[in-house]
Amino acid sequence: MKKIFGIPSVIAAGIFAMAGSGSALAQTELRWGHVYESQSPYHEWAEWAAKAFEERTDGRYSIEVYPSSSLGKQTDLAEGLELGTVDIIYDGQFFAGRRYGPMAIGSAPFMFRDFAHWEAYRDSDLLQDLSQGYTKATGDDIAGLVYYGQRHVTSNSEINVPADMEGMKIRVPNASLYKMFPEAVGANATPMAFAEVYLALQQGVVDAQENPLPTIQFKKFHEVQDYITLTGHITDALLTIVAGRMSDSMQEEDYGTLMTVLSEAAVGASEDIRSSELELVEWFREQGITVNEVDRAPFRAAVAEELNGPEASWNRETFDRLQALE
Repeated sequence: MKKIFGIPSVIAAGIFAMAGSGSALAQTELRWGHVYESQSPYHEWAEWAAKAFEERTDGRYSIEVYPSSSLGKQTDLAEGLELGTVDIIYDGQFFAGRRYGPMAIGSAPFMFRDFAHWEAYRDSDLLQDLSQGYTKATGDDIAGLVYYGQRHVTSNSEINVPADMEGMKIRVPNASLYKMFPEAVGANATPMAFAEVYLALQQGVVDAQENPLPTIQFKKFHEVQDYITLTGHITDALLTIVAGRMSDSMQEEDYGTLMTVLSEAAVGASEDIRSSELELVEWFREQGITVNEVDRAPFRAAVAEELNGPEASWNRETFDRLQALE
């Protein structure tokens, strides 16, 4: 890798003796930073990728994975790709869209009909085209799309129809696409740092929040909320992104191996998250949480006109191509 992290002072390389020879070989260490817990499938599969990459390159490369924001918050990690302090990251589609607008389309509410539609997108020429556009705009490469799950609403009051959310103070990430759905149904979208959400729910600073079921379980939001409403308003995903300088500094075969391993890890993590998502409905009910299955059509109708409105960073052709996928 080019100066490993772009700056000689942060080169992370170890020297190890080759068995049966008197020579030594420098092992190049890559850094993979993310904000997710070490118990999450995102981290577990990143660790799997690290091991597989080292094995497939005969020890020429290793990957050190840093979970739980230990290398910084999400914005720090994205900047680190350019600064050379990190080589691989997970990044949300909306946040990647700040660097290349059309990439954000996968984080828009009700953009996907169901999981099968999302899978079709993951395997589509459309995603390949968007990934190439991202690389052209940023210089960095997208190695995989990792399923994050359908986002649902937790609250302390029952939600059955959009009107039940009117006036509800709901925590959302500080991003326009995550505000779009609650604002469309008359709720008060309240941006807040992820680390502050549990206490805010516990103290009544906000009435509700929205996240996929695995995240709700990881963060124990069900301990301070009575209801989970299966709105499925966003089918979210993460991008595995590799700093562009890596392709310049590695042999073509090794870089190809890296991209293959990261793609395989994305599929593995996606399968684990999907399995967990399907099992958790009953698990939450066993914990005494009321899980509401609602008709999503009215919620979808409330936001439909916004999907190609002023907040859209994609064009109508891209939207239509995504909707046509089967």
